[in-house]
Amino acid sequence: MQSGGARGSRADQADQRRAELLEATRRVVLERGLASTRVADIAKATNVSGGLIHYHFATKDDLITEMLRSTSESEVRRLKEIAEEPGTAVERLDRVLRFYIPASRSDQSWILWLDAWAVGVREAHVRTILLELEGAWIEILGRVIADGVASGAFVCDDPEGSAERIDGMLDGLVVRYTLHAGNMSRARLLHHARVAAAREVGLDPAVFPA
Repeated sequence: MQSGGARGSRADQADQRRAELLEATRRVVLERGLASTRVADIAKATNVSGGLIHYHFATKDDLITEMLRSTSESEVRRLKEIAEEPGTAVERLDRVLRFYIPASRSDQSWILWLDAWAVGVREAHVRTILLELEGAWIEILGRVIADGVASGAFVCDDPEGSAERIDGMLDGLVVRYTLHAGNMSRARLLHHARVAAAREVGLDPAVFPA
């Protein structure tokens, strides 16, 4: 009779293998794009057979969905941590804005999500993950704004609506920043984010740190 330890060890190995495949999938997708990535490409990148990949993920759609969900959940966990760190209402709001915008035009996370937006127009499994991620972002930002209202630091009648407007504005600016060099620097992008957020919560944008 097999011991629980042996079964646990095999389960751990399977989880590790799935995690490795998901990470490899993310790397391949960033190189080739969601639409162009094949299971064969991932198999080559991990030096395993396509059959082994299908043992863990029945279809390519399952693999892509799980990779996107894993990436999304990791980012949401980090966003929650940042939002809940100690600080004034303005400091918490600013941390969330800074986390949301790309670190650079080659920010790997944003390149992945921009690609997913294009594919998600026609692929329901990708669209579902995008909606989950957007919903989590709006919820966390709305909570930060609501906490600021409760403390008396902000004035806002509809924190969720404010979060939705900030989200929509930032998404558009991030696309412009990422795809078009122009005069849209990251500093200017952050300035726009702060101005929009300040207007939503009744503050002067000058309250944000330099």
